Amino acid sequence: MTKKQKYHPFKGIALEDRTWPNKQLTKAPRWCSVDLRDGNQALINPLTLEQKLRLFDHLVQIGFKEIEVGFPAAADIEYQFVRTLIEENRIPEDVTIQVLTQARKEQINQTLTCVKGAKQVIVHLYNATSTAQRKMVFKTDIQGITSIATQGIVWIKDAIKAQGIAENSILLEYSPESFTGTEPELALAVCSAVIKAWGGKDPIIINLPATVELCMPNQYADLIEWMHRHLPEKDRLVISLHTHNDRGTGLAASELGLLAGASRVEGTLFGNGERTGNVDLVTMALNLYTQGIDPKLDIYNIDELSDLMENLTEIPTHARHPYAGELVFTAFSGSHQDAINKGFSYYKEHPKEYWDVPYLPIDPNDIGRSYKAMIRINSQSGKGGIAYILDHLYGCQLPKDMHPEFSAYVQAFSEKTKKEVSANQLWNLFEQHYLSLKTPLEFINYRAKKEDDSNSDIDMILELNDKNQSLSLEGLGNGPIDAAKHALEKHIGPFKIEHFVSHSREKGSGSEAVSYMKLKFKNKSHYGVGIDTNTNNSAIKALICALNHLLSDSL
Repeated sequence: MTKKQKYHPFKGIALEDRTWPNKQLTKAPRWCSVDLRDGNQALINPLTLEQKLRLFDHLVQIGFKEIEVGFPAAADIEYQFVRTLIEENRIPEDVTIQVLTQARKEQINQTLTCVKGAKQVIVHLYNATSTAQRKMVFKTDIQGITSIATQGIVWIKDAIKAQGIAENSILLEYSPESFTGTEPELALAVCSAVIKAWGGKDPIIINLPATVELCMPNQYADLIEWMHRHLPEKDRLVISLHTHNDRGTGLAASELGLLAGASRVEGTLFGNGERTGNVDLVTMALNLYTQGIDPKLDIYNIDELSDLMENLTEIPTHARHPYAGELVFTAFSGSHQDAINKGFSYYKEHPKEYWDVPYLPIDPNDIGRSYKAMIRINSQSGKGGIAYILDHLYGCQLPKDMHPEFSAYVQAFSEKTKKEVSANQLWNLFEQHYLSLKTPLEFINYRAKKEDDSNSDIDMILELNDKNQSLSLEGLGNGPIDAAKHALEKHIGPFKIEHFVSHSREKGSGSEAVSYMKLKFKNKSHYGVGIDTNTNNSAIKALICALNHLLSDSL
């Protein structure tokens, strides 16, 4: 058998009149966190009792109203944890715990014993129904699989009576495990038999899991819609989803499954779970948020949440993980950086418009992320990103035609080091090439020698160091900049001021003025920058900085 012959395509269901593609999500589903069960059992080092309690409290704080707290019959710590929650009255009135059990009598008895005293509990019964499980594990037919499920219902009812538990405190959830690997007609038959065996009129959760993700998301949605159409007693049913991520599309499958008729989603924070994990509830909730839908979960401090889960699970959050990764709001590409920079400028001027900044599907501020690391610099970066960092971190708003000039220094540095340029290194380069440039001319001071009231001209004495030699130059002009220019022209020859702009670096009485001046000297042009609490000093420093570049080039 060749590799190509080893596998066969998933056989979907014929649903030519499917309706889900034309629907749109308008509200959040019922969420159920399975971090304490599915997420916990997938850890190299399972959670301790103290860690479980900490996570449970945080899940409640986030806003989960249904939390699967474990598999009480699977391990002693699972049992102890559930009992601790109940005996210490740690379960809020509006939160329902969920416990998992196989369709085995001893497990069911132990599970019902464990939850005694809880105000309301979802008992999650499951048994494997897939073709592969029937053939290879249980070696039984359709009738045998259905009997396992319905016998489990009988045992649950018996255990409820034996423990003296109020029937209305127990809600049933049933999962045909490996639903996507089960023939749809069989899955329908088993679920229908379970609904009939449970009886009564209370709601029942029918959970249709992609225990192993075997098909494309649209095929999963077709299966959900088909089941939703054919299941009996639909008025009392809650169709629930539990998708895994073996094909990397568990999230898409859950979103499409909601369109197809489901109203409840089980998953974990950041997608932790067996193999490639469960559906990521944080990403799914924030996807809703970016569509203008309240997700009903407080996941807006994403760094804190990520840190908590990393600490508990010992699994680092991938740098490219949606919303939570270190680099997901970071642009290195020059064109991306430029678009983001312009997008933010536009949004500042139009704050009431819907969020639509290029390359940012969500405002990082909304989930507690800082703008500081949004644009990072390497040899692939462009002018706009460099300007963005200088503006947003250091308060220097470079003129647009200065961007190429400074970015050339940055790119040369990055290519030399073959590494990313940090914001601190970027500022150091800016200081090196502009603010600290004192050769050959160093500005010391200026003072007015005489002011003529008739024409308001200023007679200035400009004090400099020229190659460490003190120098006093006199100049007459219609202001400090013009006077300084005339004074310097006597020393080095004529030059032209091509552009000058200044702005305040900070608001308030302690602000600094930042000046940018572009000069042309001997057919070459260059910018200079000056920063000073005195506006005139700032401008003259920028003038001398630009001259230093031009004089160095002419030597």
